Parts: sequence; structure tokens; C-alpha cells
Amino acid sequence: MRQPSPKLLSAQTSVFLGTLASLTCGVSGANAALLVGNTEGNNVVIFDERTGKFGGEFIVTGAGGLTSPDDLTYGPDGNLYVSSGNETSGAILKFDGKTGDFLGRFDRGGRLLRPYGNAFGPDGNLYVSSFRSDEILRFDGITGQFLDVFAFGTGVANGLNGPNDLLFDQDGNLFVTTQGSVADGKGGIDFRFESQVLRYNIFADTPEPAVFVPQPTPSPDSFNFVSFLGLEFGADGDLFVSDFANDIRRYDLLTGNLVDTLSTNYTGTVPSNNFMGGLTFDPDGTLYTVGFDFTQGNQGAILRFDGETGEPLPAVGESEPVFVSTNPNLKRPIGITYSPVVVPEPALILGLLAVGAVFAGSKKGSFR
Repeated sequence: MRQPSPKLLSAQTSVFLGTLASLTCGVSGANAALLVGNTEGNNVVIFDERTGKFGGEFIVTGAGGLTSPDDLTYGPDGNLYVSSGNETSGAILKFDGKTGDFLGRFDRGGRLLRPYGNAFGPDGNLYVSSFRSDEILRFDGITGQFLDVFAFGTGVANGLNGPNDLLFDQDGNLFVTTQGSVADGKGGIDFRFESQVLRYNIFADTPEPAVFVPQPTPSPDSFNFVSFLGLEFGADGDLFVSDFANDIRRYDLLTGNLVDTLSTNYTGTVPSNNFMGGLTFDPDGTLYTVGFDFTQGNQGAILRFDGETGEPLPAVGESEPVFVSTNPNLKRPIGITYSPVVVPEPALILGLLAVGAVFAGSKKGSFR
């Protein structure tokens, strides 16, 4: 909410606006937002994290050339960095983290072909997975200047074959999901290897990939394939991995052993009619993911789970684990992130403004 210039405010109004700000910021979860990237809408939309209510576009369609947005990452500067592009091009676009206004293209140099994951490392640089070239590129985290190709695939098993999401731990370990594909040099891809979670130590003299999670048995709800996609750490440190083909798998971060599997088959068919996107946690430990139903024009839905127990947390009247049911505002969604930016809730604001008006009226003449 924009506030008038302090020079135009009476002392009493200033006190009230300060109280309003503290109250709205202090309501746990009441005003938080989920941002979702629509790969077929070329926009980013917002949903209320508590109620699931649609809040309109956060980034308008095509802003700054936005194309098939994938990963959504809040940077150290509080702005939103979005992977954008297709099979022949790619970019990291920077948007104001509060307003969604386009701030410019961030990456300068290098070559991104259908960028998927992006993440800021503990070295302050931005790492981006270039899916169609089987590479991870590194950019200066402040200027966006291309630094180098951090890692690249060589077309062999257990390598960087179709890199997707990226996630760092505090020790400089970079986790990467791979889809098991290799670019064929003709604009296509060949799925010839396993989908895995790889791990690199970026501070090693010569970082080499190690297989942290090998390809598991396909979900019984899938079309008999695995395609690892999203990555997130839970509150207890476990690694959560979403599978495009269905299910979220939870792994022990020390051993890589499977701890739990969360079903994401919200369409209830076998094989499932829905595919799945990325992951995000809110500060209360609730886990969210997005999916889309390919029998319904790729319209999407939002699912949520208790991040500790894995229990589905459906909205009232919805079937497990659906939080936002199939919604025409979700157009083949893949990227999702919890927004740390407070989005005022109209009912709360109006109520507080009414209280403020009464308060101001009762004290009329107290301040000049």
C-alpha cells in the first residue's frame, strides 16, 4: 500500500499509519502470497497463501519479453528473478519483488537455452540451469555479468543430463535435478539416461557431480517414468523433490535415503491426468506445489501438505490434497514461490481504516 508523503500527514495520521503497518505485518500468514509462473500464460499470478483466493497478475503477460516462466527466485536484494525462454533462447528477467514491475534483463553474456532452475549461491553468484544445452551457467550476483560455465553434460550416465531445479545448502553444496535427457544438436532431446538428483561442491578445486539420489521406481500413478523437477529443504533439513510424473519424495539429507512419499495424484485417475511442478515452503512449514491437468487444457491447481508429517492439507470442501482446485487462471503452471512481501488484505485494511476514522474523529482538533 502506498502511503502519502510524510510532509502531508498530521502527527495523528502518521501514528495511525504506523500502527496499521505494524498490525498488517504482524498478522502471521494472513497477508502472505503464493506466486505461480504460468508457462502457457507468460505471466506470474498471485494467490492468497491462507485462503487460496486468486489475486490477479503479479507480473503481467509478456512483461519484459517474459516467455514460459519457470523458476521464481527472490534474490538477496529482495527482487524476483525469473527464468524465461524457449528451446532456442533464454534469459533471467528481474522484477521488483514488491510490485512485479519489470526492472530489466539480468543476465549479460553467456548462452541460455530454455533456462529452468536459478539460485543464488553462498559465493553471491547466480547459477542458472540451461536445460537445452545441458549446462549450468554462473553469473555475477550483482551485475549479472556472465562468469563461466560452472558445469556441463558430456552425454554419459550419471552426468548433467537435462538439468532442472537448483538448490544450495549452507556448506556450498549445489543440488540439481536432472531429467535424464541429452540435447541431440538438432533442437531436440533424447531421454536416454536416468532422472537423478546430483550434488556438486562449488568450492572444490574441480567440482564434479555425485549422484545423491538415483532414479527411483516410478510412481504407481505415473505413465511409468520419472522426471525429477523441484527441490526444497524442509524445516528438519530433509530434501523434498517433486516428480513431474507424480509424487513428492522426501530424502534424508545425510544419507540420501528415502524417508517418505507424498501422493500428488489429485485427478484420481491411474495413470494420473495431472503432471506436477515445483515446490515451496512458507515460514510455518507448509509445503506447496502446483500441477496441471492435461485433459482440461493444462489448467492448474495448487496442493499443500504439512511439511513435517506429510499430511495433505486440503481447502474446505476440496479433496485431498487440493488447496486451489483446477483454475483457469493457472495455465500449465510450473514455478511456485512463497512471497516474503506482505500483500495487504482488503478486509483487514478497510476495517483498520474505519477504526482510524473513528479514532481521528474523536480526537479532532488535538493536532494541527
